Amino acid sequence: MEAIELRKIISLGETSKVQFKEKMPHKESIEQEIVAMSNSIGGVILIGIQDVSGDVVGLSAKEIESYDNLISQIADNIKPTVYITTEVVSLPKEKINVDVLIVNVAEGINKPYKTKKGEIFVKQGSNKRLLTDNAEIMRLFQHSGNLLADEMEVYDTSIDDIDEKLFAGYFVKEFGQTFEDKGLSYEQALRAKRVLRNNRVSLAGLLFFGLAPQTIKPAFTIKVVSFYGNDMADNQYKSKPADLQGTIPKLFQECLSFLKSNLHFIQKESSFNTKGQLEISEIALVELLQNALVHRDYFKNAPIRVFVFKNRVEIISPGKLPNGLTVEEIKYGNPVIRNNQLVLFSIHTMPFSGLGSGIRRALKEQPNIELVNDVEGELFKVLIPRVNID
Repeated sequence: MEAIELRKIISLGETSKVQFKEKMPHKESIEQEIVAMSNSIGGVILIGIQDVSGDVVGLSAKEIESYDNLISQIADNIKPTVYITTEVVSLPKEKINVDVLIVNVAEGINKPYKTKKGEIFVKQGSNKRLLTDNAEIMRLFQHSGNLLADEMEVYDTSIDDIDEKLFAGYFVKEFGQTFEDKGLSYEQALRAKRVLRNNRVSLAGLLFFGLAPQTIKPAFTIKVVSFYGNDMADNQYKSKPADLQGTIPKLFQECLSFLKSNLHFIQKESSFNTKGQLEISEIALVELLQNALVHRDYFKNAPIRVFVFKNRVEIISPGKLPNGLTVEEIKYGNPVIRNNQLVLFSIHTMPFSGLGSGIRRALKEQPNIELVNDVEGELFKVLIPRVNID
């Protein structure tokens, strides 16, 4: 790291990715900080910088050698193994140069990381937080691909919670024949498709073939509302808030209908007797809704939200992009793989264009779409400007 870059980082103060330490803190404190950064989005620990003021204090050569060795020992206690790098950068102070020790902590690829005591910490702003909630811990496993929400068994469910007719229709779509023609019983077919596991329904099975998914998972709805204005705080509704319920294919169809009924159809070169063209590309809406339903984070117990404002449409999905993906990467077709089973079911039940191509197709049809990966808020937002026809 160059001195100019370090100066800029220091000037911005402590954040979720930057921590100041005047001297080497207690071993447990630095261990917890490294764990928290590894479980979050990585960061740097700057030793030789005053915590509150951000003043450059510097370290002696002896301190740097001692701290560097101690940090390596601390990192060895963290499980799974974390890999850190250290470097020393000199900064001018009162006509002399002083040295700052930089500890670079990468975002981990095998979360969750634990201290020697087995504690799991994550970053919360510039602070760290001890993780005790099971759902949050499971989401860390999910980020590493060690646990998939859609394949987990749903507590207190059974074969009776599945719509047999719905599943049978799906089976024919995928295989071109009934499960009986395949020589399978209904239960065997459910197990073969991983809808039923250990006599419980998988989350993917419930969301695609459940009789009433929201009676068991009430948060997995789509909240829709259409506003007259452009402010979410506005209580003047064009269409009152509602919770859409049902299987994923049903949610998709109902939300698409909601959008089409609350957007304008514009006459272009068509006859005035025709309905006209939807102001936002229907192909783009199809791809974006599917993306929200299939690729959202199902470890977050929250609904998808779809808002129609006077000047824009917003589609807000629980969960940031997984596996360190960025908005730029998904624009170029890099797939967002979070719910493999949901993707497989989508191929045969929805107008699914293929893994990694949905966002790219939406942007081709509607280039003015804005994609926002809200890492701190753990949300993925799609903002689509509307045509001003006033």
